[in-house]
Parts: sequence; C-alpha cells; structure tokens
Amino acid sequence: MNFLAAVEPISRAQRAVGGLDLSFRARGGVTRIERFYQEGCLKARLPRAAEPGVCEAVTLNISGGVAGGDALTTTVSLGPGARAVVASQAAERIYRALDAPSWMTTSIAVGPGARLDYLPQETILFDGFSLRRGLDIALAEDAEFLGVETILFGRRALGEILRGGDLRDRVTLRRGGKILLQDMNRLTGDIAAKLARTALGNGAGAMAAIICAGPDAAARLAGLRDVLSGAGITAGATCFEGVVFARLLAPDGARLRHCVIAALMFLRDGRPMPRVWQS
Repeated sequence: MNFLAAVEPISRAQRAVGGLDLSFRARGGVTRIERFYQEGCLKARLPRAAEPGVCEAVTLNISGGVAGGDALTTTVSLGPGARAVVASQAAERIYRALDAPSWMTTSIAVGPGARLDYLPQETILFDGFSLRRGLDIALAEDAEFLGVETILFGRRALGEILRGGDLRDRVTLRRGGKILLQDMNRLTGDIAAKLARTALGNGAGAMAAIICAGPDAAARLAGLRDVLSGAGITAGATCFEGVVFARLLAPDGARLRHCVIAALMFLRDGRPMPRVWQS
C-alpha cells in the first residue's frame, strides 16, 4: 500500500507524509503481527506485551510533530479472535499551519471475536493550527473495542492560549456495516473564547472521548459513571446499542489524564496501561 502516492505532489514536497499498516492474527490462543508496513515519518515498535497472548504495538511519528500540509494515515486490522493493544509513544503535537491543513486519518477493523484497545496519548494543539482528523472503526458483530481520543487546547501550565485555530474532528463507529456512532467536532477562530462559553466548554482546556463497544458494554456504564463522578471534572457517559460513549472536560491536561487513566483502568478490568502511558 503506497500512502505517499495518495497525497498531492505539492504537499508531499513541502511537508511530512507517513503511512502505517498493521494487521494481527491469532493462532493457538496467541496473537502475533501478520502485516507490518511503515512508510515516511510513521513508525511502529512491538514491545513485549504485559498480557499473555496479547500483541502490543507502539506507534511513533519521527517528524517531531504535525504541521500544515502533513498527512498521516494509519490502518489497523484484527483477524478472528485476535487480541491487540495499539498505543502511541508520546503525545502528538499539532503546530501552526501556514497555508494548508494537516491531515490525520485512522482506519480500524476488528474481526469476529477479536478485541482491540486503541490507546493513543494526547493530541496537543498549538496556536494557529489547522487539523482535519478522522477515525473510522468497523467492528464485527461480536468484536470488542476500547478507544480514547484526548485533545489539549494548548499547554495551560506554560500559559498557552489558542486565539486562532481550525479543528475538524470526526469519529465513526460501525458494527456489521451499520453506523452506531458518529461524533463530530468543529472549532474555528478564537478557540479559547469559544471554550469559555458555558454551553460549549465551560472554560475547559482539555477534552477526551472514550468509546467502549462490545457484548457486555452496557453492564459497564454504571461503574464508569461512578469513576467519572468522583474525578472532579465535567463528564458524562451514555450507552446505546452495545456502545458506551463518555465525554470528559477538564481545566488542564494533567487533571484530564489522571481521569482518563482511571476510566480506562476500570474498562480494562484493572489491567495495567501500556508502559508508554506510565512514563
């Protein structure tokens, strides 16, 4: 799969382009990597997994961040019965865009009886950014999926304020071809002023979305709400058609990260987070 060929020549010449294609298969109760393709600035490593029979992959962007005109494409697929964890090495930084937006596209397919924990770390937005990001998740009828997307609107500890930016973010989840969730966010202009509005962000400096999908997802809703209610942030969770969806808003990234980890630990039945989350 040639990711570079799909990008316009002017963008390819000016900015960084990366492609990553990972697939996993299970055999004898053990999941292993089946296809491993990396191109451009996107790379992956396969550390020793903490859970028996589970394959873990850690993604990294060696360009050092994402700027206008950059295009990153990631594909992850799990065969029947596979168990995998995909995390990112560090937070992704979205820098100022001069004349073109940056693009981040992730496609995930989870086969029958398979489970994927998709756990990228935070995305940090810098003043003047322009980001188009899409996450498409396709699940088999009995597949399980746990995922998180976290956005920091500047680094509050350093006094950063987003006075300009353009965010267009979309998450789509399908089960058996039927769309069960489509979460879309668009923020443009003076981001800080808009997030200060009570009905929009109520002063939040960071937000996260958590998705838990599977046959027993509904049974986890009450427990997840208990975890979030004691976190000291603004959060809510709901369940529909076997999908639990939670939205979290916090004043800063440090407080949000603490709450996200607590929620993920609960949804992972106490299993430890990947090592890259613990550094």
